[in-house]
Amino acid sequence: MQPLRVLLVGAKGRMGRAIAAAAGAADAVIVASLDQGDDLTQEIGACDVVVDFSHSSAANAICQACLGAGKPLVSGTTGHSNEERALLEKAAKSLPIVLSPNFSVGVNALFWLTRKAAELLGKDFDLEIVETHHRLKKDAPSGTARRLAEILCEVRKLDYTKNVVHGREGMTGERSAAEIGVHSIRGGDVVGDHTVTFAGRGERLELSHKASSRETFAVGALRGARWIVGRPPGLYSMEDVLGLAGEK
Repeated sequence: MQPLRVLLVGAKGRMGRAIAAAAGAADAVIVASLDQGDDLTQEIGACDVVVDFSHSSAANAICQACLGAGKPLVSGTTGHSNEERALLEKAAKSLPIVLSPNFSVGVNALFWLTRKAAELLGKDFDLEIVETHHRLKKDAPSGTARRLAEILCEVRKLDYTKNVVHGREGMTGERSAAEIGVHSIRGGDVVGDHTVTFAGRGERLELSHKASSRETFAVGALRGARWIVGRPPGLYSMEDVLGLAGEK
């Protein structure tokens, strides 16, 4: 099996450095290390797949470069606006793209377990999400927390923009049954902690994932990069890569 040739965008960031460090063990080679603002078109021809952990504002340039060269894309960038998300969805009609807020196997198991717990417990449990990240993280809530809230909305048939509450302050009144609370903590060097709480009368279920190293995300991203090569066009998730999508 030939080493997977990866063009890495966001190479100087924390995740970029982690992916470069994990590449050898994953039988991958980084053929080019670029950052936001660099011209992808000069290097993209030498790769099998583009892996992006840069910034959401680079979505258009990256999509255009991948479309022009016919290269699949793996994106772990979070904080996309609706317009940037639409660009990725449009590109996925012509290219295979893995888009995931988190490439950890454990976190994707958390996604699956959260869906199943919400289905089993029904509407009698209140839903809350708490996420903690290092003090340098720029977006809130985290992409992982947002995805957890989206899953809960899907199960409960709620609207994210109307039913998700980001923190609380003052006389907010009693909690609505159709409310999903999302809370972001920032401090220190925390890689990423996420907890989903199902609070009912007389009992509480908590599902938690705690990451102590970015290596798990890097290995997962490279796994997704190898999986996506040769796939038909479409917008895939890490749950597709792990075979969990069919278990919903």
